[in-house]
Amino acid sequence: MKLILLSGGSGKRLWPLSNDTRSKQFLKVLENDSASKESMVQRVWKQLKEVGLSQDASIATSKIQREMIHSQLGIDINIITEPERRDTFPAIVLAASYLYSIKSVSEEEVIVVLPVDPYVENEFFQRVKNLEYLIENSNADIALIGVTPTYPSSKYGYIIPNTISEGYVEVSHFTEKPSEEKAQLLLEQNALWNCGVFAFKLGYLLNLIKEKGITLDYNSLVSTYSDLPKISFDYEVVEKAKKIVAIPYDGYWKDLGTWNTLTEEMATSQVGKGVISKDSTNTHLINELDIPITVLGVKDVVVAASPDGILVSDKASSPKIKDLIKDFDQPPMYEERIWGWSRTLDYSQYDIMEEMVTKRICIHEGKNSTYHYHKLRDEVWTIVKGEGELILDNSITRVKAGDVVHLPAGKKHGVRAITELEFIEVQTGSSISNQDVHRIAYDWQEILAHFKKSKASVIL
Repeated sequence: MKLILLSGGSGKRLWPLSNDTRSKQFLKVLENDSASKESMVQRVWKQLKEVGLSQDASIATSKIQREMIHSQLGIDINIITEPERRDTFPAIVLAASYLYSIKSVSEEEVIVVLPVDPYVENEFFQRVKNLEYLIENSNADIALIGVTPTYPSSKYGYIIPNTISEGYVEVSHFTEKPSEEKAQLLLEQNALWNCGVFAFKLGYLLNLIKEKGITLDYNSLVSTYSDLPKISFDYEVVEKAKKIVAIPYDGYWKDLGTWNTLTEEMATSQVGKGVISKDSTNTHLINELDIPITVLGVKDVVVAASPDGILVSDKASSPKIKDLIKDFDQPPMYEERIWGWSRTLDYSQYDIMEEMVTKRICIHEGKNSTYHYHKLRDEVWTIVKGEGELILDNSITRVKAGDVVHLPAGKKHGVRAITELEFIEVQTGSSISNQDVHRIAYDWQEILAHFKKSKASVIL
């Protein structure tokens, strides 16, 4: 059995902490057994390890989230990268072609697809294991996990059973986010919440892909990915299957996709600088800024602050944030990278051609940036903390707090932190963007190999 974990999201429902690169699954607001903060994806990956499924799991995600996954889970995680964001059907098709044409997975192998961020107990993943047996012994095209509802919710889709067999149900049809009144009627029919987990034999999906005229070759599919229909796997595959079965799961399950649900699972009411008055009941403060926030005399409120913005919301109204900010168009102001983090402090545009971006950047001890150059911008670094090795074209030199480094456009450069290194980076030029980063090497030993070939000088 192979697992495909889907990691996507536009970063809107938990704004301002979430953004395009740091979706909800990466927010470190949960607490683990050691009382340390962890993200949803870290929690799920830990659970997969505990039940023995992590070695067979791959994460399907976009290029923009790849570094975040490596940063939080490690560099040995198997990642299948989408060339662009489309929807769950293209993402799963790409993952299936990768398993088939790159990893040589058999067509008889059972594939389980699930979200990367369910908030569940370990028993849930034991049920995931049961999907393999169910697919192989029920003659079903697709097998699902359905959560036994605890109340008539209008937030979830429902699996409507037809017949109930020993240990599983045969599925009649689906209902997507009904009214609470309709949901109550569905509960009386023993309907289950659809938690987005489904299994099938790899050959079943490959046959559907071939019928649609889509290539099974991974490399070819990557180059034509934008031609795939932008549609969900539920609509394109699951709801068209001839026979669907589902395993009921009556344990704890929750979608922590909004501020009101997420704060219910937080171990503390406050994260970051500030104070909440004693008469502020059921109120949460999550502050990533370096300035304190004071919350006084309010109840049922969430206050969240990050470099991307500030949210003050009644908890019951917080799910509406996605629609309210849908027209916001600004790049992420905070990014977590495999080597550290980057925070945008200021952006200015002086005329059509000239821009300035100021960032505060931290590279963790022993980590390094890539060896790269820019065509359209100059950079000036002011080192404010720590010590590191700086590569500038064909020389390596030592930098420390107080040093100022000028990096003209076209100059190849990279830096490794000897101790935790922080610097202020001022970018000036035209069309400043992440597209103007031309990477030459990633690993520090690989970078040093370039110097041996070029007879580089070392100044320490």
